[in-house]
Amino acid sequence: MLWETLRQSVQGVNKTRNQDYCDALGRGTDEEPLILAAADGHGSAAHARSHLGSRFAVDLFVEQARQFGALARPRGDERPPSLSWLMHYAEHTFPRQLVSAWRERVLGNWARTSSHEEPDMTDDDKLLLYGSTLVGAVLTPRVFAAWQLGDGELTVVGDDGRVSVPLAPAEADLGDETESLCTPKAWLRVRTHWSPVTAPSRTPRLVAVSTDGLSKSFASDRGFLQFMAGLDDRLSAQGAAAVRAVLPEWLGKASQHSGDDTTLVAAWNTALAVPAPGAADGTAGGAAAGTAEPGPETTTEDPYWSGT
Repeated sequence: MLWETLRQSVQGVNKTRNQDYCDALGRGTDEEPLILAAADGHGSAAHARSHLGSRFAVDLFVEQARQFGALARPRGDERPPSLSWLMHYAEHTFPRQLVSAWRERVLGNWARTSSHEEPDMTDDDKLLLYGSTLVGAVLTPRVFAAWQLGDGELTVVGDDGRVSVPLAPAEADLGDETESLCTPKAWLRVRTHWSPVTAPSRTPRLVAVSTDGLSKSFASDRGFLQFMAGLDDRLSAQGAAAVRAVLPEWLGKASQHSGDDTTLVAAWNTALAVPAPGAADGTAGGAAAGTAEPGPETTTEDPYWSGT
């Protein structure tokens, strides 16, 4: 199985610092599970160190994801843990360990770098300074699992081409409010996606995690889903290298509309790639040519895709 990964983060317009952080690594094998992660530091004055909080979140997620991948793989003559055991681990143990590790990393950073001029600050006060969301995914030959705390999106294009956001909340957050790693008992608020891999041909074609700067740039959820379908089409038509070349421009336009830092991390399964209409002559067809541009208006003549 061969996965091509894409990773890009763009600082928001009029932002003094990019609060997002992301990573992508691995090949989707037993030895090297595919790992994708993106975190969005809150960035307000109340979260003055959230650019560090998002970095800690991604780094620690990668550590925990590697451990999860190691648990899922066969080891010699020993049978690996059952899928039911792994699912329980993913839903309960993984979130608790991740949040605990993040809290420990944050409080350690505070102890090393603060001036200690605020002796009355509680641990909760310190954690608030580092507040961040997180979306992450792990794919091994046995399982596909993902976790989300706060806003952002996990997007999956299945082997049948259907686009879904399996970790979307039942109710949208109000305004700029969102769940966070700095929330008390944050592990209870982590949403988990779990899907056994029944056959190599049933793995997703595309897995992506993104911060809300991307989805907020669209007038509707439908526009965002069209964008992701178009991304899959463009990858099939022109390959990952061509998409990497224009990804900064795409996210830059999205950031102009949302006004927020914008990050996209994606993995494309080349073994399941389906050539898009027009691929033979090097042009992107299908959804890629008609995807709505980020922003309040939509158009069938879409320069965001067809003009790059």
